[in-house]
Amino acid sequence: MRVQLTPAQRPGSVRSRLSTAACVLLATGLPAAAAADSGTQLDTSLLTYGEQGRAKVIEPTVRVSRLFSDGQTLSGQIALDVITGASPSGALPSGVTPPATPAGGDQIQTVTAASGGGGGEHAPDPGAIPVVPFSDVRAALDADWLKPFGPLTPSIGGHFSRERDYQSVGATAKLALEMLHKLTTVTVGAAINRDNVFPSGGTREPLADTTVIISTAWNPKNVTGGQVGVSQILSRRWMLGVTGSRSVEDGYLTEPYKVVSIMDPVTGITVGQLTENRPTRRDRRDVLTSTVYHLDKDVIYLSHRYYWDDWGVHSNTIDGKYRIQFQNDKFLEPHLRYYWQTQADFYRLGLIQGEPVPAYISADQRLGPLRTATIGANYGFTLPRTRGEFTVRAEYIVQFGKTNPNEVVGVQQGFDLMPPVNIGTILVTYSVPF
Repeated sequence: MRVQLTPAQRPGSVRSRLSTAACVLLATGLPAAAAADSGTQLDTSLLTYGEQGRAKVIEPTVRVSRLFSDGQTLSGQIALDVITGASPSGALPSGVTPPATPAGGDQIQTVTAASGGGGGEHAPDPGAIPVVPFSDVRAALDADWLKPFGPLTPSIGGHFSRERDYQSVGATAKLALEMLHKLTTVTVGAAINRDNVFPSGGTREPLADTTVIISTAWNPKNVTGGQVGVSQILSRRWMLGVTGSRSVEDGYLTEPYKVVSIMDPVTGITVGQLTENRPTRRDRRDVLTSTVYHLDKDVIYLSHRYYWDDWGVHSNTIDGKYRIQFQNDKFLEPHLRYYWQTQADFYRLGLIQGEPVPAYISADQRLGPLRTATIGANYGFTLPRTRGEFTVRAEYIVQFGKTNPNEVVGVQQGFDLMPPVNIGTILVTYSVPF
């Protein structure tokens, strides 16, 4: 969320220090105070995201906000995601060079692509992680309303998005209370989503051959969540915020296009594959601690997020930014972030032929022991004879994991089953009041 500062709020004053700090803490989930002046603001952005050899995303966004003199804000946003590229299927490298095929084995892997595009039969590189090409377009609409009533500020919002095989409808509500001469803000919020998953070609039978279709109906997925947060101004320069949240997902939580490979117990060559299966409930919780300190001109932002769920995933995220303020409203904000997580209880690289098939299993690397490191910067500036503000953010992300050698046999032990993934993002935004 972006907040356009009025001239009186620009860096250099005590009011600016607190406003700047509040913007960061409020971006973590606490509601922002509406601008005092009435008017309309236009925020536009263009995001480009690319994974080396995998998915690519282009997302233009337009947001219009109407600011009223009583502090009320009414906003609407439309976004469009154009997604192309390839995604790992969850399968292991075949370990065999076509056309040589072990007895009972598969030199050709039959898969359905994510979002239904580009699936079919593939003969992957025997030592490479199998990926499946896909393409999709996602459209999203959002609307938000906020209005202060003395120390209380309620806000509500609605969301709708649709893509080829997924639809999401949701609503949010928050209530912020300012106390102790506006030095303390307590926020409570709730959210609800009623989503539906309708895989291309139909829903596949879990833990079975990938061609077995059991239904063509939509699969419901419901998400209910809440949060409680408090922000405290500790001094004229220092602000601290803590937010705890919980969400519960029920329904169809399986990735419909992911598979799990079956390995020969001696050679490790893949001899088949099954569709994955995940529990139908997931309880997620996290605690986010954020702090902002305003120096004479510059601003330091630090945050830590601890997350855990009943699937056995635990994660930590450390995030730091340093905003360097220049003249003429220009700024440079370097950014560092590090994330690490444990694997889900039912995550497996693959199955060995002949061993019992567990009730739940997934080889999706996003449920594995992941690490990501991010380095980037955000640059903000204005142009002569223009009213708006531009920002350009560029980031480089490397995602990597580790393989448990006890989970694989034969040739699979010689492959890099969780190779590093290089990711780049560029976000250009323009905000203008009118």
